[in-house]
Amino acid sequence: MVSTLTTYIGLRLCFLQLVLQAGKLAIERGWAINIGGGFHHCSSNSGGGFCAYADITLAVKYMFNHIDGVKKAMIVDFDAHQGNGHERDFLGDERVFILDMYNRLIYPGDNFAKQAIKRKVELNHHTTDQVYLENIRRHLPAVLDEFDPDVVVYNAGTDILEGDRLGNLDITPEGVMERDRLVFTEVRKKRGKPIFMLTSGGYQRNNARVIADSILGLHREKLISNPLEDSHVTSELREQGASLAQGSGGNEGET
Repeated sequence: MVSTLTTYIGLRLCFLQLVLQAGKLAIERGWAINIGGGFHHCSSNSGGGFCAYADITLAVKYMFNHIDGVKKAMIVDFDAHQGNGHERDFLGDERVFILDMYNRLIYPGDNFAKQAIKRKVELNHHTTDQVYLENIRRHLPAVLDEFDPDVVVYNAGTDILEGDRLGNLDITPEGVMERDRLVFTEVRKKRGKPIFMLTSGGYQRNNARVIADSILGLHREKLISNPLEDSHVTSELREQGASLAQGSGGNEGET
């Protein structure tokens, strides 16, 4: 039992390390994507909504404290749910601008945390592509110009997809791909800002396929590069993989 608990804690620390590393890579190379993060209901002192640790808060604070030139960060939260965890953590912090677009009729409905949102876009049940994407076109360029962040943390939940019973929106896979394209275009292509994407919520069998198609679309549009073409990145990925394998090895089957 002790060994199992140790393995669990070790894996959580590895995942957190990868989140922090992704933030660092975003600053160094202009972009990074962490497909295991986006626990936006967890604050520094409380979990919630399937979220066990505050990776968004940790990533932003790590960049503030350890990466030169990062003085202002924008959190763009386009998961179907309000990101009340990071909102509670950055309430009153003028270094952080939060744009949050979410279904106003579902969990968590955290009115206290809403005070931290600098640009709030509340949606209704069954919002479709047209309304959803028009809100992005209207609000995202405006807040980027207004705040001029040093880095953007993009929480890109796919629980916005039609059929998701927790998100209860009606966004198509094509709408998700266009959403991500719009965000990367406005942040990276037009303004040259580094962006750190997390894939966050999504509770259907097709989520992984939609995420993969969207990332491939970003590559086709030349909004992201192929990290395997960069020998330095390839070396870092191999080292991380070896570290994870070593950290999780030796405990299989133990209780």
